[in-house]
Amino acid sequence: MQTYDLLLMRFGEMAIKGKNRKRFEKAALAHVQTILESFPRASVRKEYGRFYIMLGGESPEELLHELKKVFGIASISPVIAVASELDAILQTAASFMSKMTLPEGTTFKVNARRVWKDFPRSSHEMNRLVSGPILRELPSLKVDVHHPQIELRVEIREDQTYLFSEVIPGAGGYPLGTNGKAMLLLSGGIDSPVAGWSAMRRGLEIECIHFHSYPFTSKKAEEKVIRLAHILSSYSGEVKLHLVPFTEVQTLLTKAKQDSLMITLMRRAMLRIASALAEQNGALALVTGDSLGQVASQTLPSMNVIGRATELPLLRPLIMMDKPEIIELSKEIGTYDLSILPYEDCCSLFVPKSPSTNPNLRIVQKIEATSPELAQEIEAAIAGTRTIVLRPNAQPVIEEADEVIQQDWF
Repeated sequence: MQTYDLLLMRFGEMAIKGKNRKRFEKAALAHVQTILESFPRASVRKEYGRFYIMLGGESPEELLHELKKVFGIASISPVIAVASELDAILQTAASFMSKMTLPEGTTFKVNARRVWKDFPRSSHEMNRLVSGPILRELPSLKVDVHHPQIELRVEIREDQTYLFSEVIPGAGGYPLGTNGKAMLLLSGGIDSPVAGWSAMRRGLEIECIHFHSYPFTSKKAEEKVIRLAHILSSYSGEVKLHLVPFTEVQTLLTKAKQDSLMITLMRRAMLRIASALAEQNGALALVTGDSLGQVASQTLPSMNVIGRATELPLLRPLIMMDKPEIIELSKEIGTYDLSILPYEDCCSLFVPKSPSTNPNLRIVQKIEATSPELAQEIEAAIAGTRTIVLRPNAQPVIEEADEVIQQDWF
């Protein structure tokens, strides 16, 4: 079993950001430092285009699990550090390879890089010199310099030499919050948590909005959404969840007796509420889990009519994705098992038998205009919104109150 000394983290897209690069690196570093608070023996060092996490005895597996969630990081490699002396490098390289479980005939190559130019051997020489002891130790291996199954990388620096072979994919994208803040309309389904994660990956800070219709929907449905937001908080360090009472708005809309337009009317009301909450919280866009053509409210005519209810940009990260792609991503980020729990949200309770896929904007606006109480109920829903702050390793806390919610949700 390998014993690693540090983790090498490489930047992704932000590496090409020119004059803004320092701002992106600073945001990613802050995210890493937040994670390291739970690993007190570990420390971070920043170099151009890289972070080095000095393990200090912390578990590399546990740290990797958390650091893979840092947006803006393209890849991570567990590294062994050794003195920059030829004999030490050769011995450590052979030992490193011998601790791997490699079937007979496995191909490999050595990729040496002499960062410290005063080292007496060239990179090309080191490729040959390092390969020799490895082949003597493991004669079943074969060298393949073009398409090797294992690539042993050797970085020779003045203070130490780094040896590693794994390149583990990171979250990629842009560091959290570097592209502003948006409000995510978070249901209890599969799509919206994935849309939230995708938005965060593009550098957005996310606050979540959930519409509940208690007592039509159960407290279990609300707890499910809180759990989903809690998972999203593990990628950001903190997530605010705004719980909006939507019962009275829905009840009022049902009085219009326009079953085929019910979902359209509800979603327009949701966007109005979300827009107001966005203004209160300094957000500049709304994020939804819409996927083109997936349901009646996600046809292009429906999205056009629904979207006219807000002046804010509507971001739809999943718009061109197929359902199997979305499901696969939900499994990767850890939300799928919660999303499929059978607790109904407020929309699923009011789905008509034949929802309109091509609503008329003028008719929808006329229906809304005939209900003067709608604006009042929307204002009441905004005023009655409850906000919870969720952090990865803490109980949820109601914002601006001392009360801590005690249910064993996590």
